[in-house]
Parts: sequence; structure tokens; C-alpha cells
Amino acid sequence: MKTQPIAPAHIDWGTGPDAVPRSPLYDDVYHPQAGALTQARHVFLQGNGLPQRWAGRAAFTVLETGFGLGHNFLATWDAWRRDPARCERLFFVSIDRHPPTAADLQRAHAAFPLPELAQTLQQAWPPLTPNLHLLPFEGGRVQLLLALGDIAALLPALRLRADAFFLDGFAPARNPAMWQPRVMKALAALAAPGATLATWSAASALRADLATAGFVPRLAPGTGGKREITLADWAPRFTPRRPPSAAVAGREALVVGAGLAGAAAAQALARLGWRVTVFDRHAAPAAETSGNPAGLFHGTVNADDGPYARLFRSAALLARAEYAAAIATGRVPGRTDGLLRLVQDEGGLAAMQALLQRLRLPRDYVDALPADAAAARAGVPLAHPAWHYPGGGWVAPSAWAQHALNEPGVRFVGGAEVGSLTRPGDAWQLHDTAGRVLAQAPTLVLANAATAAQLLAPLGHAPWPLRHSRGQVTHWAGATALQLPVAGDGYAIPMRGPATTEGLLCGATREAVEPATTGDAPALRDEDHVHNLRRLQRLTGLQPPADAALWRGRAGWRLHSDDRLPIAGALPCARMPAGQRLDQARLLPRENGLFVLTALGARGLTLAPLLARLVAAQASGTPWPLEQDLADAVDPARWLVRAARAAPSGRRTQPCSLQPAG
Repeated sequence: MKTQPIAPAHIDWGTGPDAVPRSPLYDDVYHPQAGALTQARHVFLQGNGLPQRWAGRAAFTVLETGFGLGHNFLATWDAWRRDPARCERLFFVSIDRHPPTAADLQRAHAAFPLPELAQTLQQAWPPLTPNLHLLPFEGGRVQLLLALGDIAALLPALRLRADAFFLDGFAPARNPAMWQPRVMKALAALAAPGATLATWSAASALRADLATAGFVPRLAPGTGGKREITLADWAPRFTPRRPPSAAVAGREALVVGAGLAGAAAAQALARLGWRVTVFDRHAAPAAETSGNPAGLFHGTVNADDGPYARLFRSAALLARAEYAAAIATGRVPGRTDGLLRLVQDEGGLAAMQALLQRLRLPRDYVDALPADAAAARAGVPLAHPAWHYPGGGWVAPSAWAQHALNEPGVRFVGGAEVGSLTRPGDAWQLHDTAGRVLAQAPTLVLANAATAAQLLAPLGHAPWPLRHSRGQVTHWAGATALQLPVAGDGYAIPMRGPATTEGLLCGATREAVEPATTGDAPALRDEDHVHNLRRLQRLTGLQPPADAALWRGRAGWRLHSDDRLPIAGALPCARMPAGQRLDQARLLPRENGLFVLTALGARGLTLAPLLARLVAAQASGTPWPLEQDLADAVDPARWLVRAARAAPSGRRTQPCSLQPAG
């Protein structure tokens, strides 16, 4: 989908004790004088039968049009907290084109009756960049998925089933774009069976549009000076056709691989209440490339703000929150207070600033700094301007992987090499290299790099176009003048912070290799140390210890796809039904309970938390944290889709069982 820059809300706060915040753009108030909490509880909670309707459920999803100042979310969160019969997990998805700034949010909540929740929301408030922002609370049991942008573009891109709708945009006469008939139809396309809807608007045209979209509307008494409001039940005259779901019955999963990908997948599933067992051929987690002493995470900027930039932006923002929480435990080394990426392109600083002005990305996500300002932040002389990512940083991958595997509900089994997969009934079975059954469960996630494709081949799955590269890092202990990680031609990481022995890491080499040459960790090379240190000197001017005996290093294999995007999601059927349309990934049937998370390349720390949550959302049937087109971009079926689109008909016919072969 095409993104648009986000223009924050302009709010007129008024004067006097009875003033309420107002939008000059829409010439309407954010809430009545009776108070936002009163409106939220009467119209949206009571109007949707809450909290009674979520009682005893594993998950409940609310979809709101118009986040405004967050009062409805806070009221719903408060009702969930106070309800002893609450659902296990609450998902609140809210769309807004003009969200408040952090400062305005704080001002709006200054006298709000739920100060603890309001402050927690303010602390988690993200940079106002387009598209989806996942904000987890209560250990992941309450999740706010904030969708920033145009509602007509965002609704078709969401993958969720809403149990309740809160329609809370400004008045239809003041903000007609949010109340168009096509918006009501798009909402209906996301309705779960038994869904309800509530809005303070009583406009007859709105009720007619809701009825056309499949809702049964009715008027109900209002509150706070509003005589009537509109409530509705989802009761379509026919069952709408929707994309197939990859959700799995039961909440038990096996994960193969205990590196970054596998640990993140296990953590994401466990936070949804699943029991997860992780298998790895090594005795300890993160024993391969994920075991490097430190690694970087940050977003990216490109001219068209295309899928690559959007994916890494969403991933980096979530990664910062995840790693900051892990570092705060005192057991995971790392820092999340910024990163510099030097730019040597023609045009330099002027071109960078022009790009930022056109994209209108906020400075709390990325800024363009001249060389002297970048050097002041880095603490060392720098020869080029730099992108400054305030939320970027570094973390120790192995320590974080162990932290993720310590999530309640996760069990790690080391020294267990998986040799084959079968699915004789309703569960996937893992077999060791001698053919003995290791374990079975309805859901299986393959997060074991290139070995995932090898395990899938006997089931009839075509191999993905994967490439391998060898990488080596160099590091040593001791004080360093470098204050922030610096990347560009290579990178340098000052390893200081909680649980950290001070030192510096630099690298990494990149050498394409044939898959046949990969295996156990490759041996270190002196010439690669020299290569890394020369790049370090060019990048930062820093000198390594004169005694080469103090240099340490680590080498490993990276895996990436031919399009440099990761592979994440439900596996398409190895054999498709006759006449199955293949040119859209969202329409493809999927192997029951089989998922993959691999080919994260050199950006695993940035990508792993978000893509693991995508896999977990698909498996559990909860709201996806990525828009459909971004999920398509990383889909394991994307090469099948590309081949179909290149073919004359876009179709393939052949017999197929939806069960995997063998």
C-alpha cells in the first residue's frame, strides 16, 4: 500500500474550566463536556455489551475508527483490568489519520480519572510514522495496534476478526471520509461472527449504510446531552467470502531452532498463552551466528518508502521496546539510546534533508545530521553526515535469545537434532536422525535457517532461492571513546551498559559461499580481522589494541533470500487444489499448523521480534501486526505467486491433498 506522511493533530484546548479539546481541522470536539470516560463507558463499552461479552474467552478484538486522545482505549483497558471474568487477552486496534503528539497526549490526560493507565500509554507512545505500531501492555495480555493513516487504505490491509466496533471519528458532516459507505463495507469484511457495533452518531444515513454492509442497526438512549446513539449487530444475509485462515486449534507448538528466530517465535507464542517446546541440535541456545557478542538494530530510509523501508521501520520500533525491556532486567547487555549510519552518497547532507522533508518522517524516528553533529554524538571524529536513529542501538543476541526462552510456557531441549517431519494425523511429529519420534504438536515452526528447506523437501515443498554468506566480527575488551554505535562501510559497537564488560566490536566481513561449504562454525581468519580493523579506522579513526593477542572474533553463516527479504509465515500447501488461483498469496490454502521463520540475513535483531509476532498471530488467529502487503512481501509463497503472475493464466491445475505428502 502507498503510505502518506502523518500530520499530527492540531488541537485547540480552549479556555475556562468547561473547555473541551477541539479539532480546528474538523471543527468538532474530541468528547462532550460530560467527559470522555462517561462517553466511552456508556456508548462504546455498554453499547457493545462489554465487559460481559468477553467473559471467559481466550481473546477478544476491538476495532476502533478514530483513536483521538486514547480515552476509549484507556476505558476499555480499565474495564478489562477490573473484570474478574475478563478474556485472557484483549486486542484493541485503532485507526487515526491525525494522532496526537506525545506532548498533546500528556496534556489531554492531565486530569483523566485513570492516571496510571494514561501514564503507561504515554510512556509507550511511538514516533508518528505511517502504518502499524504494536504496543503491548500487561505482559502482552493487552495489545494496542495503532494504525496511522487513511482509513480507506488501512482497513483492507488489516488481517483480523473484530468482535466489537467503536465508531468514533468526528461527526459525519465534519469528517465524511471516515463514514463513507465503502468504509462501512470494509469494516463488515473484518467482522467476526456475533460482532457488535456502537457509535454516538444517530444519523439516518449511517444506519442505512450499516444495513447495506450487513449490520442490523438500532437507536439507543444516549448520554451527556446526546439523546440517541446507534448500536448494531453483525447479521449478514449471506456469508462473505474471506481469505483462508492459518489459525490452528489448540495452543501447543514445537519450534525447531533456538537462535534469534526460534527464540523470538517461542516467546511470541508463549505470550499468547501457548505451551512451546524448542529443539536445537546444540546443547545451548544461540550457538551459531546468533551467538555473536553484539549486534545492531535500526530502521531504514528510502526514497519511495516502499515495503523494505516500511517493514524495517515497523520492526525497528518494536525491537527497541522489546530490547529495552530485556536490558532493564539487568541480564541482557545492550543499549537502546541511538545509532548513527554514515552516508557517503552523492548529494550528502542536502539530499538527506530533502528526502526527510518529502517523507516527513519525525525526528524521534530518524534525523539527518551533519558530520560535526554526528561526531559530537559519537564521541569520535566522523568524516560524513549520518542518519541518526534515536531508537536504534545494540544488544547481545545470545543473551536475548536466552531471555526469550525463559518466557513462562517455553521449554528448551538441546542436543536434539531433527532429521525429518511427518504429520500422520492431526499433529506434526519431529523425528531425530535415527527416525525416533522426539515430540508432536498441532503447530510446528521451522526457525532453523537453511535446514528448514531441507526438512520440507521430502514433503513436496519446492526450495526457496536462498544464498549463504560467511561473516566474521572482531572485538576486544577495554575502554573506548566511542559513545554510540556507528554503521556505514562496516560498523562499530561500543559494548557498554548493564551486564556488559566494556569493549568494542567491529565488522563484519561478507563473503558469498556455496551452501555445500556451510556446516559447523567456520574457523577465524587473521586476514578478516585485518579487514575489519581497517574499516574501523576508516569509519571512526579508532585504533585496535597493538597486541593482536587481545583481538577476539567470531565467524558464522548468514542466510538470506534472493530478494533480501526474510521468509515468515504459514507454509502454502505443497500440492494445490485443481484450479486454485495462485497469483495472490492471501488466497492460497496453507498446510495445517506449519510455519517458517528464516532467512533473516544480517538484520535478524531488527526483524525477529516483529516477524515472530506475525507467525504467532497467524497461528492463533489474532490481529496481524503487519499490513497484508507487507505480510505478502515476506510470505513463504511469494515465489509461487510471482511465477503465477508471470504465467499467461495465473492458474495451475493439478491434483492436491491439503495434507502434506509423506
